[in-house]
Amino acid sequence: MDKFIPVTREELIAEGISQPDFVYVIGDAYVDHPSFGAAIISRLLESLGFSVGIISQPDWHTEKDFKRFGKPRLAFLVTGGNIDSMVAHYTSAKRKRSNDMYSPGGKAGKRPDRAVITYCKKIREIYPEVPIAIGGLEASLRRFAHYDYWDDVVKPSILIDSGADLLMYGMGEHQIKELAEGLNEGKSISDITYIRGTCYVTDPINTPWGAVQCPDFAQVCNDKKAYAKATRQQYDQQDEVYGKTVIQRHGDKMLVQNPPAYALTQEELDEVYALPFTRKVHPMYDSQGGVPGIEEVQFSIAHNRGCFGYCNFCSIALHQGRRVTCRSEKSILEEAKKIIDMPNFKGYIHDVGGPTANFRSPSCEKQLKLGMCKGKKCLAPDICPAIKANHSEYLAILRKLRALPKVKRVFIRSGIRFDYLLADSDDSFFKELVREHVSGQLKVAPEHCSNVVLDKMGKPHIEVYNKFQKRFYEITKSIGKEQYLVPYLMSSHPGSTLQEAIKLTLYLKENHIHPEQVQDFYPTPGTISTCMYYTGYDPYTMEEVYVPKTPKEKAMQRALLQYYLPQNREIVLEALKKAKRYDLIGNGSECLVTPDKTFISNKKGGESKRLHNKNDHQPRKAVRQGTKNKTVHQKAKAQTKRKQKPQ
Repeated sequence: MDKFIPVTREELIAEGISQPDFVYVIGDAYVDHPSFGAAIISRLLESLGFSVGIISQPDWHTEKDFKRFGKPRLAFLVTGGNIDSMVAHYTSAKRKRSNDMYSPGGKAGKRPDRAVITYCKKIREIYPEVPIAIGGLEASLRRFAHYDYWDDVVKPSILIDSGADLLMYGMGEHQIKELAEGLNEGKSISDITYIRGTCYVTDPINTPWGAVQCPDFAQVCNDKKAYAKATRQQYDQQDEVYGKTVIQRHGDKMLVQNPPAYALTQEELDEVYALPFTRKVHPMYDSQGGVPGIEEVQFSIAHNRGCFGYCNFCSIALHQGRRVTCRSEKSILEEAKKIIDMPNFKGYIHDVGGPTANFRSPSCEKQLKLGMCKGKKCLAPDICPAIKANHSEYLAILRKLRALPKVKRVFIRSGIRFDYLLADSDDSFFKELVREHVSGQLKVAPEHCSNVVLDKMGKPHIEVYNKFQKRFYEITKSIGKEQYLVPYLMSSHPGSTLQEAIKLTLYLKENHIHPEQVQDFYPTPGTISTCMYYTGYDPYTMEEVYVPKTPKEKAMQRALLQYYLPQNREIVLEALKKAKRYDLIGNGSECLVTPDKTFISNKKGGESKRLHNKNDHQPRKAVRQGTKNKTVHQKAKAQTKRKQKPQ
């Protein structure tokens, strides 16, 4: 029988426990799967001999849910969930979302805005003397003073706003073990200031010596250059080898961030993933339609952690870290066998990946002793000569997974770093990736085509993607398959002027790419790109960066990438006029949109002339008529449907 962590007092008492050691308040529905951080932390505590009661998505308007287990013996633990509660609730345009993949039935509204703060304040009202420790993505990325996109202000550390006693940043396994042991020994949480990967608030007189001091909260609120400087200091100390304690004054208190926790060893990672997860949604949600967030991961395997790709808009460097660690082949195969034994397994392992699927080892040998290079990226704008790209171990694991009984296909759906793939002199993995592990479409993330913008993103230049794209289709053709690349694209990232957005549009047109979805840059807390968005400065060069900020310009940049949609025609016309790209308005094959009847061009120094060309009286080619003119995505959809592969 599947055994979940207790979610009611009755379940706790049935286990012979009257008072839990920890009460864990989470912003997501309770899903006992290793892709959910709350499941890992609760199962780890259980394995260490501590009892845990889970309160998922409590009603924050009353005290009832928070009193379910009474006062815990050691502490309350609080997390906002797998994703930030504000990102869960709002689009990049700050519009309210109607769904939440981590809530029952996918319905929004089950958690509050700024969930960690709201939950902590309610706990403090009820149990003022009980220690509170916070963790997870929402807390981790708000550990310093940070720009809040939704209120358009700089907010203090979440430790200050929440009133919690301790913040665990990063993945949390080492931190929760040390915290639990310290509390169990009778130590006060105010004295547990020694754990790596944690933050605490203290009186300035207790500030540890030798720390790196960021500009204080008042400074970063009033001086954008000070904010940019603080961002660089914080990132420069996020290495487990050389990272120092970082401090930031908040009024009459000092925020102290201890150096990062050490990454889990392979043996430790294997132990975590061997914990007795049911890999299921708790049955209390069955009547509400389950929890949609399980669907993409139920038959997936995470084989690594960390990412040395270090994109500026990504939170991984500040949360998981840049050092890549991985599980053993034995651990991965054992998890695959558990998946195969599940009654609803249909023969398809949906993913064998992680933050970046094709990373299995640290970027170079040097970093193991000296740490990651400060202020530099391993893969961008050019790949570092010290990189040793090798996919042989990953490929061997994939081959063994494919050979398991009842396994029909093994897919790779988390991100592939195409630049790292190309750096491998042996293209065996590339060939097998295309032949065996793509379900009609392979998702990749060039993000843009303008090298000006790509430099601000921390991504490789477009020439690298072009080389990858060419080779992908060569291999696809050689094996007689019809498969397509699905590129992730981002509009309105810092550095992207209207001219750069048009450059990307022309690139898409030239390559016959019609993206079905476009991601507008989302300034989430803590990232380097968010620093650029708020300050207008690159924190590593202190050069000014152009930032598209107005809703109008952001809408223009987004619409340009889908210029072919009839509903975008007017705003694309407006964008092209603003950019003075009259050459792209017309009926010719080189144009993006047709002109209005009243549109007059003055591109020749004030001479009025109706914009036209030799194709004015010819009908426009239909992009959706017949197989020849299908978009890349439509072809991929058709192919996938014909073969009846799972999405």
